[in-house]
Amino acid sequence: MHDVIIIGAGPAGLSCAMWCDELGLDTLVLEQEAEVGGQLLWVYNPVRNHLGVEAEDGRELRELFSAQVSDRDFDLWTQVRIEEVDLRAKRVRLGSGEELRSIAVVLATGVRRRRLGVPGEEELRGRGVIESGQRDRDLVAGRDVCVVGGGDAAAENALLLAEVCPTVTLVHRGEKLSARPDFVEGLRGEHCITVFTGATLQRIIGSEQVEAVEILRRGAIKPFQMAVGGVLVRIGVEPNTELFKNQLDVDARGYVRVDARQETSVENVFAVGDVSNPLAPTVSGAVGAGATAAKVIASRLGRAAG
Repeated sequence: MHDVIIIGAGPAGLSCAMWCDELGLDTLVLEQEAEVGGQLLWVYNPVRNHLGVEAEDGRELRELFSAQVSDRDFDLWTQVRIEEVDLRAKRVRLGSGEELRSIAVVLATGVRRRRLGVPGEEELRGRGVIESGQRDRDLVAGRDVCVVGGGDAAAENALLLAEVCPTVTLVHRGEKLSARPDFVEGLRGEHCITVFTGATLQRIIGSEQVEAVEILRRGAIKPFQMAVGGVLVRIGVEPNTELFKNQLDVDARGYVRVDARQETSVENVFAVGDVSNPLAPTVSGAVGAGATAAKVIASRLGRAAG
């Protein structure tokens, strides 16, 4: 029996664990991946907007966070497969069969990038289907590429790839890009970038490497093929709530609803970070939410106010 079980070891989970230790709570952090950091490991650009610290990328910021909590007195288990979570009973059953219990549970499971779910997407991942225009652009340099999406991330990645690729085709299902105005202006200023709105990518074609994509424009009878050597998908994210979303209130997109205390609709179950913050997902917000949940839990358990 622990005071607190935290599921997820990104910025929100680590912040919550640090504050739980600060306030004298017996805490266990469960992380499914081999290393901590969550979405920080996806950030390949410099981090200049987290107050008090700057980093060259998300991994460097993760290292700073890890160093700060390394001497804290909480248990951290990585590569953990959670089989079942019973939020009302505050019980977590692991793939090994072990059952863990606590007084409070903190959900810090974050979000994941959405996939298109089209033929070729998974089969050609790492063989032309890339993850980042910053990290992977050397892999597709000199090739024509296709970027899918219409928001800030899609536009920014298209601009990055335009620096090393002969042509970049941006495909967006909406009639208008949702990216911020400076990104949209940047796209218009790049002669090598073509934007298809009202269009969807239907298939990624290739045997050993990406060779082409199949695009269907709204109103067209059949799709057309375009030869490309790389594809990057940036169509937003979705929350990691499959384990528990049927046990508490979530919004239409699956994000966990919380109050000002970061508490969910289930008593003594809290959600922190991007899994409960679709409007302003930031490292700073995640860190603050983790601290808030820890303070509320400590207050309820009659521990130090900190």
